[in-house]
Amino acid sequence: MKTRAAVLWEAPGKWTVQEVDLDEPGPTEVLVEMVATGLCHSDDHFVTGDIQTGMTPMVGGHEGAGIVRKVGSEVHDLAEGDHIVTAFIPGCGKCRWCAAGMQNLCDYGAIILEGNQPSGGFRMHSDGTDVGTVSTLGTFAQWQVYDQMSVVKIDPEVPLEVACLVACGVATGFGSATNAAHVRGGDVVLVIGAGGIGMNAVQGAALSGAAHVVVVDPAPAKKDFAPQFGATEVFADFDEADAFVRSVTNGQGADSAIICIGVVTGADIGRAYGAIRKGGTVVVTGIGKDTDDEIPGINAFTLAMYQKRIQGALYGMASPREAMPMLLRLYQAGRLKLDELITKRYSLDEINEAYNDMREGINIRGIIDFTRA
Repeated sequence: MKTRAAVLWEAPGKWTVQEVDLDEPGPTEVLVEMVATGLCHSDDHFVTGDIQTGMTPMVGGHEGAGIVRKVGSEVHDLAEGDHIVTAFIPGCGKCRWCAAGMQNLCDYGAIILEGNQPSGGFRMHSDGTDVGTVSTLGTFAQWQVYDQMSVVKIDPEVPLEVACLVACGVATGFGSATNAAHVRGGDVVLVIGAGGIGMNAVQGAALSGAAHVVVVDPAPAKKDFAPQFGATEVFADFDEADAFVRSVTNGQGADSAIICIGVVTGADIGRAYGAIRKGGTVVVTGIGKDTDDEIPGINAFTLAMYQKRIQGALYGMASPREAMPMLLRLYQAGRLKLDELITKRYSLDEINEAYNDMREGINIRGIIDFTRA
């Protein structure tokens, strides 16, 4: 069949919305009619060239939700009509990491920048040229073929335009607070960057009982947005936030600092490290350039003697098949804000405009609504 998709042909570059050919699903795959996909900053890294993909052309997108329309002969847990959310880390269920309950570190994660499918090969083509898919997904398409290990069945009562958010941004931010930072009641938490991921770190910290959830973000809109999700203080300047944190911690510093900036640098990590107390944790959730390997401001003496910790966090250190249903249950119970995260809906043709809005700090999360003309 043919479908329209947003394709990256070169980097740096921009998304080209065009018609591509889509193969039938293979034995372990499903054909999905997409309903919505979130516009995560990670996909913008491919456009800017901050992160290198294994190939171009490549269809972007990894935060999606849709309806299964056809299943392969070896697919037994999904049926036509099922509602699904995509998992940007495939979960084989058999490797060491999946067996240990760390599906977010599945060995199949090694191929998510390569463009091919878990079972091998490509399902999209343009004039005879193979077209890769980001994270084995490529959710920036009206129709798409996914391997069964890359989708999670969800409750059909949850609106799909809302459900797509737990595919990445919500789970990544929420888990960065609850799993990576281990936020506890009474903690003082510093959240650096309050976009689609940082705002959910705010939610996770607030729901964990933090006494202060202090946000640093220069975008003017975030001063109004962040308190709606549990922020207690919002600063445009890091030094002002740091001074406030010290004023409420007897000069000790934050219990944890969660970095959710769009493009993280070593200097950002160093500043966060300086802002936490003894025994505190810096959580690095945002992604930096894959060529940046310097972290100024990290002193080996204080790292050991103050027992500080620098923790990376992929998908909020959670397993998608466990985290997605849990977060959606919290949403259904009125405990987790998802509708409010969606600042604006765009058509597929408006994808470059949508990413410009993201860069300018206008959105918490923009989504592509495939029902829009």
